Amino acid sequence: MPTSLIGGGPAAASAAPAGSSASAGAASAVATSARRAVAAPAADQLWESVSVTGSGAAFGVPDTLEASFAVEVSALTVGEAMKRATAAATRMRDSLVRGGVVAADLQTSNVSVTSTRKDDGSITGYTVNQGLTAKIRKLSRGGALMSAAIAAGGDAARLNGVSFGIENDAALLAEARKKAFADARAKAELYAREAGRPLGRVVKVSEANPSYWPAAGQDRYASADSVPLEPGRQRVTVTVTVEWVLDPAPATKPGAPRS
Repeated sequence: MPTSLIGGGPAAASAAPAGSSASAGAASAVATSARRAVAAPAADQLWESVSVTGSGAAFGVPDTLEASFAVEVSALTVGEAMKRATAAATRMRDSLVRGGVVAADLQTSNVSVTSTRKDDGSITGYTVNQGLTAKIRKLSRGGALMSAAIAAGGDAARLNGVSFGIENDAALLAEARKKAFADARAKAELYAREAGRPLGRVVKVSEANPSYWPAAGQDRYASADSVPLEPGRQRVTVTVTVEWVLDPAPATKPGAPRS
């Protein structure tokens, strides 16, 4: 590193009048400081390191269910199709609310109007789709709520899918992250031993987006007049990449056998 870039050494030396004892002392001090700085390692000096990826998983029991409902109605006119679709969607919504689903857990997911045509391009009618997503927090009543909503919508009702989730997954994520870091450390320690180097400090940690997957379970919620539900367990997986510095190898004592 050029001494001119360290503390402005040469410029500081020329600040005092030439020939004065203060000038000589300042120049000597700056020169000494510059020599020490040059001898020190640069702040951005590259290090030797090992970078590994670890993964960890944690399991929890789902406590929420998200159901994707819809209505589909076809009619000769847009107005008639909209009217009938809105009526069916309102009946489904009201059924869910009566069953205990709060308004904040209901959301319109989509509304579309399409036309049906003959081969020659002339319009023969219109189809309206309206989507409604509901978050059901009482899983023991989820099947009954879904069956009631579908019955309320009649032949226009559709059920596009369901998914289970865990409302507060902070504890599961923390557990999965600890396991992922421990997995990465175990791999790094193995590589460091094989390289004959001590494992140093951590210099970088990066995490991929956690993934959620259903896992097999025994819970089942069903009755004679409801959709059978099997929440199972939810698996949360975390993948983390960690970089450790490889410290210098220990000095070999005189006379000690080399590996």
